[in-house]
Amino acid sequence: MEIDRTGLADFLRRRREALQPEDVGMPRGQRRRTQGLRREEVAVLCHMSTDYYARLERGRGPQPSEQMVAAIAQGLHLRHRERDHLFRLAGYTPPVRGAANDQHIAPGLLRILDRLDDTPAEIVTELGETLRQSRMGVALTGDLTRYSGPARSLGYRWFTDPGVRARYAAEDHDQLSRIFASGLRELIATRGPHSRAARLAELLRAQSAEFRTLWQLHEVGVRPAVGKRFIHPELGLLDLECQTLVDPDQSHLLLVYTAEPGTETYEKLQMLSVIGSTPV
Repeated sequence: MEIDRTGLADFLRRRREALQPEDVGMPRGQRRRTQGLRREEVAVLCHMSTDYYARLERGRGPQPSEQMVAAIAQGLHLRHRERDHLFRLAGYTPPVRGAANDQHIAPGLLRILDRLDDTPAEIVTELGETLRQSRMGVALTGDLTRYSGPARSLGYRWFTDPGVRARYAAEDHDQLSRIFASGLRELIATRGPHSRAARLAELLRAQSAEFRTLWQLHEVGVRPAVGKRFIHPELGLLDLECQTLVDPDQSHLLLVYTAEPGTETYEKLQMLSVIGSTPV
């Protein structure tokens, strides 16, 4: 397939003009004359330079990579059919859809997350890979989107990086280990022996004695409690409730962490909001 520069430029411009700042969690500000988003705002959302994005809208510059096209699709909050169309205009075959392969977050889920800036929240895949976090989510657990390769999965990090467990109450560690192993076994039964889940289990069996022991138990159905207990390096224990919203098409999960008003953890969340706003 060849890139359709004119079609790509027109599509990007139309999609940018159709979005308002509040649609993507940005402040509108004053003296706004631009129809829709500004180019520099889209560039921020897509994690690229304004100059690079502007050249694409003008039909100039090199063909964007597949990774860049995926970033643009996410930044513009495209639906899956729009995302696929964008890939074709850029000269690529669209990614295979499905929970095991697709990292593209549905616009509806993104819109909800954009409105949860003052609440710890994150969007994760079925393998426990964090795709996006709210500002308070980063304040609670750190930036979990920075990992690459197998380490993107919390379950993988749990068994291979001892430092990960410091964020969780020590008395919960054994149960969490069982939950991760059980969940991965169920996922392999669903996705098949050649899935990403199966490859992850193979890596863990090779690298973690604890995982090998749990794997031999063949446990399934071990589920987490509604409550989740985190250890924050400055605030200590936070006893939170976790509410989950599922995108059935992608098996992405939106996890929202709240505390009951009047509790010590509720007060700590107010403090966390201040800590999370303080530049490091």
